[in-house]
Amino acid sequence: MSFIASAIRTRPVQSLIRNSSARRAANFLGWDPIISQREIFTGLIREASATRFGKDHGFQDLLRTPYEQAFLRFQEQVPIRTYQDFWNDYFKSGCHVGFNNRKELRLDNVSWPGRIRMFCETSGTTAPSKYIPFSERMFAENQRAAMDMISCYLAANPSSQIAGGKILYMSGSTDLNAMGDGICSGDMSAITLRFRPRYLDPFIEPKSAIASLPWEEKLQAMAELLLTDRSIRVISGVPPWIIMLLKRCQEMGNKPLPELLPQLELIIHGGTSIKPYRNEMEALFEGHLPNLLELLPSSEAFMAFQRQGEKQMRLTPYYGVFFEFVPFEHLDAQGKPAPDAQAVPLEQVEVGQRYAVILSTCSGLWRYHIGDTIRFTGLSPHFIEFTGRDRFLDRLEEKVTQEEVERAVEELNAAGGWNVCEFMVGADVPARRHAWVLAMDGKSADPDLAGRLLDGTLRKLNADYAAFRSQGRIQAPLVLLAPGEMIFDWSRSVRGKLGGQTKIPHIDPTQDSAFITSLSAFIGQRRQMNAESSAPTI
Repeated sequence: MSFIASAIRTRPVQSLIRNSSARRAANFLGWDPIISQREIFTGLIREASATRFGKDHGFQDLLRTPYEQAFLRFQEQVPIRTYQDFWNDYFKSGCHVGFNNRKELRLDNVSWPGRIRMFCETSGTTAPSKYIPFSERMFAENQRAAMDMISCYLAANPSSQIAGGKILYMSGSTDLNAMGDGICSGDMSAITLRFRPRYLDPFIEPKSAIASLPWEEKLQAMAELLLTDRSIRVISGVPPWIIMLLKRCQEMGNKPLPELLPQLELIIHGGTSIKPYRNEMEALFEGHLPNLLELLPSSEAFMAFQRQGEKQMRLTPYYGVFFEFVPFEHLDAQGKPAPDAQAVPLEQVEVGQRYAVILSTCSGLWRYHIGDTIRFTGLSPHFIEFTGRDRFLDRLEEKVTQEEVERAVEELNAAGGWNVCEFMVGADVPARRHAWVLAMDGKSADPDLAGRLLDGTLRKLNADYAAFRSQGRIQAPLVLLAPGEMIFDWSRSVRGKLGGQTKIPHIDPTQDSAFITSLSAFIGQRRQMNAESSAPTI
């Protein structure tokens, strides 16, 4: 145990941490979100006014006008852009192929002052990798957000033990790609871990030797850590991978999780809605769940977190990001807003309305369509719920949303007798029906009954779907049930992605239904192989 770790666990230091957390939490609660957004807007415009982007869009002139006028002119002068738009207009010219075919990306004073030295590399579901600029300022803002979240938790839980314990961080790949001249790219979790303050090292697991392992080996090693190191009191990750880790612990320990992990106090989850997985997590802990906190992070910005005792996340408009919101109804058939789509600032959002999120950030993204959607459930504070990607199940013109398909699976699990641990739905266009793959955890079930239940929920939630089903324009869904591990085997074998920050897409994102077709075929092949291997020999 290091000197720092030993010192932090002493009573005086723990008391100091609790007092400091209480003050920090009080400060967080005292901030005015609207005033903060106006200050951030002006600050971002000022800092980027001398960049190429700032000059192209008249930022210097915006600084001479009051906020209300400046914001309206900002919307007129800066179109909403996707990543591809930014790449074509501003980033592509800085990309070169260097020594040993190494990709090099130089953004010097392009859309943010100075040189961008870190890029969050996100491998798109169907597209090539994206390189999201991640400035030193954004790194610092993300650290502030994380400290505020933990401070709020500690302030609400005076007897908490997490300040003297460790966090198990279920990151993606920890490899960083050198891009020359001290510039690197990689998974955001890899960047966060690699450049974290060194004084945090004693409190972060797993260490680099485990974190760099292939996913299956890393999962096994993390389960062993969790079972043996009683100082690990927090897990942070994406819900399906957290559940996979907990199941591995249960298999290895052969006891109920509350007995195996009595020290586990908090699970921090994000990246996808926990609703479809909630029943399974409660079953694993036999109703004795640790505390759960949701956050909404991304490679582009930190957007929201949940305070202990509150049912939903608060939007956190304090960390170097200016938010705008496009009503969901204004998105096109591909889930994208037009460059001149009507967007509202935070002070104009409405409760109950679903919005696509548009960001301007301290990494040099301006009016950037991130692809996430949220719904406001309160305005004081600004409570939100994450409603998924702005992707539709729309091959049959039905416009079913990710939120709706996740709700259908949530209700299926709640109906009893079901334990769907992961799933995907796509369109079988020739048969004019939805094709579902439900990964089940150890239970046999009736796929026809599952189809009727899913169909009934979607009819209840989506008027277009209900009308098309009644008219016969969409036929009854086809449901394929499979063991839980098969969908993960497919992701590893076919997509080449598994674990960490990678997620199974709940709606097939391909234009030709390639994912759901591939997954269904993969499951059929595996079943045939299993049947042949178990057949008696003569």
